[in-house]
Amino acid sequence: MIGISADFDPVHKGHEKLIAKAREIADEKGDKVTIYLNKGYSANHGPFFTHYEARKEMALKLGADEVIPIERLHHRLTLSYSVPIRIAMMIEDGVLDYVDAADVSKTEIKDYSKKFVKQGIFVGIDRNLPNRNVIRWFAVNEFLKKKYNRNMNFHIIPELKVNESKISGRNIRSSIIQNDMEIPEEIKDLLPKSTIKILEKEIKKNNVDKLRNWKDILHKLNSYSRSDLMKIAYLNGNVINEIVKRRKHHDFKSVWGTFRRGDYGPVLTRLAISSIEENVKREEVVKLIRTYESKGIVPPEQSIDKVIGRAWYVASENQKGINAAVANKSFMKNKGNIGDYPLKVTAGLNLTNFETEKIEKNIDELKTELYIDTNGKIACQIKKGKFKIKSKLKLPKNEVTYLRYLIDSHFIPIRSKLIKKDKNFRIDIEITDKVR
Repeated sequence: MIGISADFDPVHKGHEKLIAKAREIADEKGDKVTIYLNKGYSANHGPFFTHYEARKEMALKLGADEVIPIERLHHRLTLSYSVPIRIAMMIEDGVLDYVDAADVSKTEIKDYSKKFVKQGIFVGIDRNLPNRNVIRWFAVNEFLKKKYNRNMNFHIIPELKVNESKISGRNIRSSIIQNDMEIPEEIKDLLPKSTIKILEKEIKKNNVDKLRNWKDILHKLNSYSRSDLMKIAYLNGNVINEIVKRRKHHDFKSVWGTFRRGDYGPVLTRLAISSIEENVKREEVVKLIRTYESKGIVPPEQSIDKVIGRAWYVASENQKGINAAVANKSFMKNKGNIGDYPLKVTAGLNLTNFETEKIEKNIDELKTELYIDTNGKIACQIKKGKFKIKSKLKLPKNEVTYLRYLIDSHFIPIRSKLIKKDKNFRIDIEITDKVR
């Protein structure tokens, strides 16, 4: 099989060249061209402009033999996790040759990817690297060779450019929207005739530019408590405080502004909003990652153990006066050989006599939830119905830093339980479960 993995939203002339190259290789080998087409959410974690069935038809019209949907990944995982899963799927399906486009040669891509292959981690690839997504794919493909004893042969063609600029699907979509949902003539020049025909048909049926469920997203952002928001994947303490501080959110612009103030870039913002829309919980993400860990598809350096271990290591180094950036580099260099780390910690509470008495009477019925308060401190809410007590947690400094790193990891779940210990009430905090 000759494989291509793509969004194709919509299929433009650059994509046409990809399919043509795949068709050329397939005809030489007597093989077929298979498109692994993202469905539901794009690789950049946003909803599609063009419906899946229309994009599938566009690809088939240009010479693909079959189209396989890739779904349930891109609203739950970052590319550093979804790319290994997608490549493993292709290798297991029997894809031998993979076609992609880039501004740099295959030799240059191989050189750029060496560091990531050696480290065995595909998180945080420098934004300034040319064609960094192709580099990630190449590096992961090399990594998975150890598992499968084979990988895909990459064929890199030059990116198709018009007036020295590569064709942008985002610009194509924006131009159509801004032109009252008609395809401008200058955009038609960038599209194959078959794409134009299919796209015009979809526009006529009002089957394009399906918006997010903003009513539901805004309801959650305007009504969820800090502790409820903390259960959703890809929301860290800072952005949760920005969400609460800037209520009431009225439209998507106000939501984007809030995430920007929380230091989220466009890609992470789209992923976080998709997680809110689909109600993706941290436990769900961890369970999914664990599933692929057990199959040897997730790189060991990206495992749940390593995410938690890194948080403990950096927090411990912070106590020695070493800043987080230096500590993280040290962790990477030593491949995370840091010994043990706690999966449970116990925190104290600041309670009045009245609150202590109320808790004493209702201890078996009270629920506890952690959150980040307005001052950025880790706190706990203890409640039963309308009865609520809020208290900052009392913890050693390294455990506070450790928990905050895990909260800001975006997907590690942290559970809490009220207990009585030595005549005082405490909060038992559990960092996920069954990670070893």
